[in-house]
Amino acid sequence: MSAFETIIGLEVHVQLNTKTKIFCSCATSFGAEPNTNVCPTCLGLPGALPVLNREVVKKAIAFGTAINAQINQNSIFARKNYFYPDLPKAYQISQFEIPIVGRGNIEIEVNGEKKTIGVTRAHMEEDAGKNIHESEYSKVDLNRACTPLLEIVSEPDMRSSDEAIAYLKKLHSIVRFLDISDANMQEGSFRCDANVSIRPKGDSKLYTRVEIKNLNSFKFIQKAIEYEVERQIEAWEDGKYETEVVQETRLFDTAKGVTRSMRGKEEAADYRYFPDPDLLPVYIDESLMNEGRQIPEMPDEKRERYVREFGIKPSDASVLTSELEMARYFESMLESGASAKGAVTWLTTELLGRLKGENTLQTCGVDSSTLATLVKRIDEGKISGKSAKEILDVLVEQKGGDVDNLIDSMGLAQVNDDGAILSVIESVLAANADKVAEYKSGKDKLFGFFVGQVMKGSKGANPARVNELLKEKLQ
Repeated sequence: MSAFETIIGLEVHVQLNTKTKIFCSCATSFGAEPNTNVCPTCLGLPGALPVLNREVVKKAIAFGTAINAQINQNSIFARKNYFYPDLPKAYQISQFEIPIVGRGNIEIEVNGEKKTIGVTRAHMEEDAGKNIHESEYSKVDLNRACTPLLEIVSEPDMRSSDEAIAYLKKLHSIVRFLDISDANMQEGSFRCDANVSIRPKGDSKLYTRVEIKNLNSFKFIQKAIEYEVERQIEAWEDGKYETEVVQETRLFDTAKGVTRSMRGKEEAADYRYFPDPDLLPVYIDESLMNEGRQIPEMPDEKRERYVREFGIKPSDASVLTSELEMARYFESMLESGASAKGAVTWLTTELLGRLKGENTLQTCGVDSSTLATLVKRIDEGKISGKSAKEILDVLVEQKGGDVDNLIDSMGLAQVNDDGAILSVIESVLAANADKVAEYKSGKDKLFGFFVGQVMKGSKGANPARVNELLKEKLQ
């Protein structure tokens, strides 16, 4: 495989989180009874006219701003003509020649190396409905028809499945931080088509690309790309490239881990694009443009601020800003009084390390204020790090709880009384006079012995205070 270079371009469909559809007032809520969120417009009935949802335009502007893209003040909608059972009009309203968002870029990092991936365009369009295949019957649910989408098309700049996944995760975090989509991959709010081709290393020509359709899991996207690359290389080496690798749309069989042919790949001419006569050209006035450009702090900006303000490592800052929920949790811990260093360790290492399967920050029951309290008790010296781990185990197991009550009920409070600690120290030193003499003669390693004896005798003394008082006594 080292003799070949992989070329990957991605098309991502992001469902925008507006309350109503792109061209009508039907609700966009997920999980409603089939064919209940529909009207003459999204059903494509004769005489029903579309009206553009202003919020869709605003969210598209926000995305363009976040990726430093050109935002076209004038854009037009087109009809993309094709028939499918879940597309009642037999055409999709999309954008073709003039999209709302032009060229931009997204920076990714793979194995410590940064790379800029070009974004060709992002355009507004309506979604189709959903086909449901059951036994010998096929059903159609049109609730999703006319739901607003932002289709984001990358340049073919990615050279490995790792780069593709890094790009998708970065894109996912951008739309979540912007709050323009819930980007729920299981519900189809963030789904990807991957265009994959290969070429001999050193060759600048672009060869036949294959499109893998409707991927909605980072894991399966990576597996699909890797299988397709292997398939194409094998065909090339066997002298069957021209017959086995054709421009087509393929689906990924998640059970077998293979791609299989779906249909021949359509070109733009096949869709017979033409301007939609029912919709005026989109003109973004200064007020709407300014409104759309008011975006929150993006992941890269937040990461840099965390490093600058809190002095945490860039790698930790990257983890904290990888997801919106993680960043919110961290900042909420700080607001509750936790130290930045403690919050990083107990969130990214201790808590996340205990979450398995479907257990997430949102479902584990340990909220940010509870974890912040645990960190504060460590910093105050009330409990040791070892005891805190025991408490966190209980909090995760029982999905929440009161930290202070658990400290008391589990008998984990550290002894911070100087008088009590000094009493134990004096007893230990008196019982080990010979070792005290050896220590004072230069055997510094005996200090650990004394600490151990005091900790054993005090049953829960604050180690830091034990060290301080013991040094004073031995001097």
